Amino acid sequence: MKTKTEGKRLAILKAAADVFREVGFERASMSEIRARIGGSKATLYNYFPSKEKLFFEVMYHAKELELASITHTLNPDADDLKEELLHFGQRLLAVLYSPEAIAIRRLAIAESRHSNIGKIVFEGATLPIEKQVAEFLRKGMKGGALRTADPKTAAMQLLSLLESELLQRVLLGVVSSVKPEALNSAARRAVETFLSGYGRR
Repeated sequence: MKTKTEGKRLAILKAAADVFREVGFERASMSEIRARIGGSKATLYNYFPSKEKLFFEVMYHAKELELASITHTLNPDADDLKEELLHFGQRLLAVLYSPEAIAIRRLAIAESRHSNIGKIVFEGATLPIEKQVAEFLRKGMKGGALRTADPKTAAMQLLSLLESELLQRVLLGVVSSVKPEALNSAARRAVETFLSGYGRR
């Protein structure tokens, strides 16, 4: 097996992005992408085992580091837990409601009946965030800032609250874009609601 290189991986992502943009997900083929970069199909599949996985990587690539930085900077030892959660929520929503992220979600929903792209998006983007937020909340519970509960459930509920006001409206096209001040206000209300249930009284 040939050694994988980051340069080759990025070249594949660029070629795939061009093909997806030109013909759309359904009409795009791994054969066309391979033709753009040269080499064999085996090499392409060595990097990306399916078209769905490749599409996810193309769409997620630009946001990957940004999302990782948001969750990794959560500080369980922060003096003000509410402000820490608020800062996290506002930054997260700014990324999730970018045009690229919304495009990923819409495609995942549309294609989930025909392929496993929905599962790929969930496992590649949603689960890592849930796990990191759960760990942050677990430490907050252990330190006494939050009441004791299941951290995984708490994380899912926090993330759901953050999107409760906007998700359906944006996905269904009722709202075409969301202004930063609206995202920040939604995040504040979500955090306040979360802490009314999980905060120490």
